[in-house]
Amino acid sequence: MESGAYGAAKAGGSFELGRFLKQPQTILRLVDAVFALIVFSCIIEEGYLNSVKESEVKCIFNQNEDACRYGIGIGVLALLGCVFFFVLDIYFPQISNVIDRKYIVLADLGFSALWSFLWFVGFCFLTNQWLSSTDVIIGASSARAAIAFSFFSIFTWAMQACLAFKRYRMGVEDFSQSYVDPTHDATTPYSSYPNLSSDNYHQQPPFTNNQENTDSYQPPAY
Repeated sequence: MESGAYGAAKAGGSFELGRFLKQPQTILRLVDAVFALIVFSCIIEEGYLNSVKESEVKCIFNQNEDACRYGIGIGVLALLGCVFFFVLDIYFPQISNVIDRKYIVLADLGFSALWSFLWFVGFCFLTNQWLSSTDVIIGASSARAAIAFSFFSIFTWAMQACLAFKRYRMGVEDFSQSYVDPTHDATTPYSSYPNLSSDNYHQQPPFTNNQENTDSYQPPAY
């Protein structure tokens, strides 16, 4: 993990493709995208079949259209989310505003945690409907693949959320270390006003000097 604000180097640095591809969040994002692509591709290609007696195609997951729609929906949205955050990861080092970096990391954390939960729901839903299915021969391998990669996606998205949380903590710690309380700052310059104390400073009464000058005055002699 790079040092800097929220896990990235300071703004203005050059982009290094090799270093970017070796980052843990980049690798996990690519894995998440591949898993999501496999899930919704398997359901789209062989998730809708028609029986011998009927010409209408139905979902192979217990003929439940919601199961197929759910798997396709979270898969497509997960892929789009991966692309979106992948682009943000590319431009992230160029963002100089720390607040913007914070919001991006928090969005990554929330999205990853949410999708880990949605993949868990999808895995349970698809598994339940698949166990209730009967007489499914064609498309069975695709259905099992969709279920398997839904299960794998639970952990990859959870790891992505953990990395985002780690980046967020790094940003908070860097801010707390760089922040100096002005009330306790030892380098604060001294006040330009003198500290007037009754012990070391005595204010003379008014007209004292004038009275002394008057007493010492001698009229000229003619």
